[in-house]
Amino acid sequence: MRILLLGGTSEARELATRLAESGHEVVSSLAGRVSSPELPDGDVRVGGFGGPDGLAAYLLEEKVDALVDATHPFAEHISANAHAAATQTGTRHLLLRRPGFPLLPEYAVVPDVHAAAEAIEPGSTVFLTIGRQQVAAFVHVDAKFVIRAIDPPSVLPPHHVLLLERGPFSLEDEIELIQRHGADTLVTKDSGGAATAAKLEAAAQLGLSVIVVARPGVPEGAAVVETVEQVMHELAG
Repeated sequence: MRILLLGGTSEARELATRLAESGHEVVSSLAGRVSSPELPDGDVRVGGFGGPDGLAAYLLEEKVDALVDATHPFAEHISANAHAAATQTGTRHLLLRRPGFPLLPEYAVVPDVHAAAEAIEPGSTVFLTIGRQQVAAFVHVDAKFVIRAIDPPSVLPPHHVLLLERGPFSLEDEIELIQRHGADTLVTKDSGGAATAAKLEAAAQLGLSVIVVARPGVPEGAAVVETVEQVMHELAG
């Protein structure tokens, strides 16, 4: 099969390897939002398609047999475009979404980053792990921020420490980081995955307040699977 695989997640990289080993022709598409991405096995293209119509044209021109969306759980616009393009062209489509984090009752679960900013107690020291693209939502919050991202945000709050790091992160490292900076609040997204789960365990052990941005929904009618193994099983069927 000729497969277009969307996403730079760890699941996407694992899937690219598995598909290539199974004899499929795989093209991985990365959005280009990270300056030095970890590249998957096989052919790679970087950049957008020009919305759902551009992606639909690509699927037809390249005679793609299956489209697998393994983007980040918060890449809702890409997922919407992928579903629309697959529907428009009749291309087989799978949406790989890793399970979310276990959301404990004591967490403040909010719908978006703006609600997360409003939920921060004034004077807090916040460990902010939401990526770089939406940090601007926190620039007017009366707090100190410890911001972790792969690439630097374009806008930063007045009082901040910026940590440019890529996971996975161990529990011991997360505890040390939180204690070193005196954070009392964790703000994160319900991204799921093992690479960044340790921060929640560290927050629980140290008694931090935890604010979690809920993940967006998936396109209506999308065929959703949760693991690489499930994708392999579906494509083999």
